[in-house]
Amino acid sequence: MSEASQPLIRFMLSDIDGTLLRPDHSLSQANIEAVRRLREAGIHFSVASSRPPRAMRQQIEALGIDLPTVGFNGANIVNPDGSLLRAHRIDAAAARTSLELFAAEEVSVWVFADDQWLLLDPQGDYVEHERHTLGYDFVQVTHFDEYIERIDKIVAASKNFELLKRLESRLNPLIADTARAARSQSYYLDVTALDANKGSALATIAEALGVPLAQTAAIGDAGNDVAMFLRAGLSIAMGQAETAVKTKAHYVTGSNLEDGLATAIGRYILPR
Repeated sequence: MSEASQPLIRFMLSDIDGTLLRPDHSLSQANIEAVRRLREAGIHFSVASSRPPRAMRQQIEALGIDLPTVGFNGANIVNPDGSLLRAHRIDAAAARTSLELFAAEEVSVWVFADDQWLLLDPQGDYVEHERHTLGYDFVQVTHFDEYIERIDKIVAASKNFELLKRLESRLNPLIADTARAARSQSYYLDVTALDANKGSALATIAEALGVPLAQTAAIGDAGNDVAMFLRAGLSIAMGQAETAVKTKAHYVTGSNLEDGLATAIGRYILPR
């Protein structure tokens, strides 16, 4: 897409981790100012994340976002007052299939349900990292059976990134009718309902705002962001994204260490 052919953008949806935030999970002043300029120009802005909704509140408040926001990769679309606009939970059979596959592998398995982070092993890979990211603690359980009908997201976490790639390829054909597995980070493989993706969430919020998809923009860095790239009129990948993600976007900006979101807003979104 040439800059001359760029559509007029009226709504931008941004990923959080790896996009809006720096690697240390801080929100830079450059990105805060860029979002402020965006909103002053009359362009709507919101966030979509693999995070649970309650782990997004700090960023939402810091940016003054007053639109619906997207948690669990699209499984929850949350109104500004905290009520659910839409919820897509994982089919019970797909949840069981995913949990059985992960149980046989060297991965840390987490379930998000009932606004809780549930796990079996507190010593598993990335537990401390996730605790820091979410800002709240896990609940240890002995099994996930009682939650199986109301799971928002399942995560397999591992330091073996290649293993997660293989599990993604193995699992998707088994759950293809009702759910989808996608890596939100190189170390996280997320399972959500088939309708729970950032592309569907982008379309839902755009419709509520009365904005055609052709006038929307999406920015992200991971495989779970590609769904919104495919729906948005303008898509931007972060500089540190994998090649497979970059090739799905119209443009590539700087990395999150370089405040690539602020650069993208100034270069591709704001009226010139």
